[in-house]
Amino acid sequence: MAALQPHRIDLGDVVLRPFVASDEPAVALALQDPGILRWTAGTAVISSPADKRARRWLEPRIDGWARGNAVFAVADAATDQVLGSVTLRDVHRVPDQAVAAYWVSPLARGRRLGARALDAAARWGFVADGLRLHRISLDHSLVNEGSCHVALRAGFQLEGVMRDYYVEPTGQRHDSHLHARLATDAAPDLGRPQPAGS
Repeated sequence: MAALQPHRIDLGDVVLRPFVASDEPAVALALQDPGILRWTAGTAVISSPADKRARRWLEPRIDGWARGNAVFAVADAATDQVLGSVTLRDVHRVPDQAVAAYWVSPLARGRRLGARALDAAARWGFVADGLRLHRISLDHSLVNEGSCHVALRAGFQLEGVMRDYYVEPTGQRHDSHLHARLATDAAPDLGRPQPAGS
């Protein structure tokens, strides 16, 4: 994959920016969440000792842009603390397409932050001064209902079920929803940012 130029997206109360080494404590905190570990950490991270998981997760994301993946930390605009992550990977592996992935720290849930970050990354991915994509897809296990809500809020239409597609690090298989958003789809109306605790 061709290297991508790192980018920053300002959403007012949060920013999407590249990950840096100093994000390790916030990532370590997020990786204490069983849901993030189960659905997004990956086998290599889970099999690492707990005190090394954040570094093992973070290192490939820091140089992700150089490897052709748009890897954004979702950070509080005032404190710069990482609240989540959104990635567009496999960029142009299939012409004009990419695959999205995301997570939100438990401390930041309930603010529609995941949907807002996913929407912002998709909008940037579609435009000419972004990645010039036509289609961005994502998938999640059917039992991961929170991820489904994020995808739908961010304008990623449900396209179908992929049987036994998702494999947990334990080897357990799950059917997965396939979602996608096209550059020609209407953008979602996510309203104003939700305050913490709402």
